[in-house]
Amino acid sequence: MSPVQSSPAQATETCDVVVVGAGFAGLYMLHRLRGLGFSARVYEQGGGVGGTWYWNRYPGARCDVESMQYSYSFSEELQQEWDWSERYAPQAEILKYANHVADRFDLRRDIQFNTRVERAVFDELAKRWSVTISDGKTVQAQFIVLATGCLSNARKPDIKGLENFKGPVYHTGNWPHEDVDFSGLRVGLIGTGSSGIQSTPVIAEQAKHLTVFQRTANFSIPARNAALTDEERETFRKTYPEIRQFAREVARNGIFAEQPDRGALDDSDETRNGKYAARWERGGLTFMYVYNNLGLQRSANDTAANFVRDKIAEIVKDPKTAKLLQPNSHPIGTKRICIDTDYFATFNRPNVSLVDIKTNQIEEITANAVRVAGVDHEVDALVMATGFDAMTGSVAKIDISGRGGETLNQKWEEGPKTYLGLMSAGFPNLFIITGPGSPSVLSNMIVSIEQHVDWIADCLLHMREQGLATMEAGRDAEDKWVAHVNEVAHGTLYPQANSWYMGANIPGKPRIFMPYIGGVGVYRRICDEVAAKGYEGFVMEAEARPRRLVSGEVAGAAETGLQQHRETI
Repeated sequence: MSPVQSSPAQATETCDVVVVGAGFAGLYMLHRLRGLGFSARVYEQGGGVGGTWYWNRYPGARCDVESMQYSYSFSEELQQEWDWSERYAPQAEILKYANHVADRFDLRRDIQFNTRVERAVFDELAKRWSVTISDGKTVQAQFIVLATGCLSNARKPDIKGLENFKGPVYHTGNWPHEDVDFSGLRVGLIGTGSSGIQSTPVIAEQAKHLTVFQRTANFSIPARNAALTDEERETFRKTYPEIRQFAREVARNGIFAEQPDRGALDDSDETRNGKYAARWERGGLTFMYVYNNLGLQRSANDTAANFVRDKIAEIVKDPKTAKLLQPNSHPIGTKRICIDTDYFATFNRPNVSLVDIKTNQIEEITANAVRVAGVDHEVDALVMATGFDAMTGSVAKIDISGRGGETLNQKWEEGPKTYLGLMSAGFPNLFIITGPGSPSVLSNMIVSIEQHVDWIADCLLHMREQGLATMEAGRDAEDKWVAHVNEVAHGTLYPQANSWYMGANIPGKPRIFMPYIGGVGVYRRICDEVAAKGYEGFVMEAEARPRRLVSGEVAGAAETGLQQHRETI
């Protein structure tokens, strides 16, 4: 394919593929494109690689998937040579790993940092995209790959008076690169999702006083983080082939773990509580793998939820505070379950207080306080742990126009519509990595990223070999897939939670369950079947004249996936 070219007079560049984002998805996509001989250019709004791990530098930030599994598998040498230091890697180490990958595979020369992609317009005659970037240049490309990330558009809440606050205001999703010292300060932390739960114990150790403002109590399991031994690392390395295969093809969430063989009500109370206690002591996300019906049956889910509520009551000494920290608005696991290090115990500290803002919302923020129910809680600094406009927010920031001038934001106004989470009808040659309609945030993200990147790379190779100019999702296929995604979701307990999976954290955002809950293995098989059938459900055009290569029907694949989901879940 053509090399990257530029025309100084017109400030225009041309390449085969524009990749938006240099996180784990963008880095691997660039590596695969290079290997296939495509010219590619990556545009990254940050000053370095790493995506969410470049921005999320808040105190206590670390991954909730174990380090040895939250890593690339595409290079055997890479996974054998890299030494993770802890069971759950901290942000700085994950960022170091991303930089190592960028250097090891010489990726930086095709990445332009501190650059936003502002607009992309599809030219129906030329069958190419015109991409406008923040430095004023226009880039012409046949394909665009959105590797913008699912949790990369930090949401700053609209709270009355916030602009009047005189102290520093930080957001966990856009943390300063220099160290922040809270010593001697009264700190207010708003939000108790994953970032709030991770940062609370660390900030409490520094601050003169920490006031946590909680709207929704969340379930959290101890991480039991610890340093990895040489023996543990070596055991993982020796069994990586089996671990990776299981994560890709068997595990519902892309994580290697013991799979349950029974439901929660199949055991006696004593046996069941013993199993929950063992997983609580082990720590981590596998707490939800004790039984196979915790996400499906409310009575089964209640047994796990009650166990965690009882643990919170044991840990937190003040009964009133403990009751506020016990989640009661959603089944356990229907919001992404958090893992923590001494989160609940932190509320036993004399310098930490909890304020309920669900019963009484924040009235306003003054120059030096957060006012709730007429009471001013004085603070010197504010930390917003208020999450992200998840899955669609980073895409929505780009003005993308497809066929007939329709914008992607217009099409997704009532909720995102995709086929397989990979493409959206009316937007040819525009691919999305881990987009809505794919397992994405319900999975080990790197497992899903590698699957999507490999599928897209194979697809582009197929198009080149067949002399095809464009490819897009068929509207019938897209409609059937959206219906399938929703049907599977509503067969579970997940829609019962007002979660960011549903867009519930963003005022005015449509309430649609965005990720595909059918499982990583099932989803992979569906994608492979679609490709094996000549990319069934996609519409392709040849270079010379448009022709429909496939029927546009995807009912068979969707029904097969639904049946596989029912059999495996």
